[in-house]
Amino acid sequence: MSNPALVDVRDLRVTFGAGESAVHAVDGVSFAIEEGESYGLVGESGCGKSTVLRALAGLNARWGGQLTVAGDALGPTRTVSQHRLMQMVFQDPYGSLHPRQTVDALLGEPLAIHRVPDRDRRIVEALERVGLGASFRFRYPHQLSGGQRQRVAIARALILEPRVLLLDEPTSALDVSIQAEVLNLLDDLRRERKLTYLFVSHDLAVITHMCHRVGVMRGGKLLEETTVGELLSSGPRHPYTRHLYQASAGYDRKLADTAAALDAEEEVFQ
Repeated sequence: MSNPALVDVRDLRVTFGAGESAVHAVDGVSFAIEEGESYGLVGESGCGKSTVLRALAGLNARWGGQLTVAGDALGPTRTVSQHRLMQMVFQDPYGSLHPRQTVDALLGEPLAIHRVPDRDRRIVEALERVGLGASFRFRYPHQLSGGQRQRVAIARALILEPRVLLLDEPTSALDVSIQAEVLNLLDDLRRERKLTYLFVSHDLAVITHMCHRVGVMRGGKLLEETTVGELLSSGPRHPYTRHLYQASAGYDRKLADTAAALDAEEEVFQ
């Protein structure tokens, strides 16, 4: 890569449990993301991709390896400036917003924690930035649609002016009709605000739409890393990536019937 990486993950390891029952959720994963780039991690549920995000976000302090953001090495606990540098948008907009807090309170809380001035102006600007506006300021989450809730969650992540957004399947809990709107919003925000994304999804079609490069995970390992351009022009190299690529086109009975043979094919590939 020609420019220094803004996000650098080296030999990341996360293990749950101990002894024979230990689960290696992330097993030696390494990748780097340039500033302004959108990098996607894709794989089936349980492959470890969301665990990578949680380690970077400081939500899981028990990890090994090296995590560096903007040249600053991250430890198990984070400084105030490190938290402001990198914010996370969660998968479930229903669960990530406190049901008894207004939108105003939800957006004001990070400003209060980080002692950021101009509270009212920043809240209104954050809502306008995600296509809502001041009229939503004193509503409660139950008064919002799923897409509106996720827009509020995005506004909350952006209100501290981070450089990096960690996006954990941010549209998978939304209706199909709303998913494209939120994805387009995220794409516009990245370009306008020169943000850097680490985007996690089980859907390769979403990743190819949103990202410049993609890393494919399975069983805690990074199997393949490629650019989206290479993926679309030459096709995936790894058998598992080919399976995801075909599955992203929609359900296919023959594909489902042959999925059981995937492990054997991977052994030949390795």
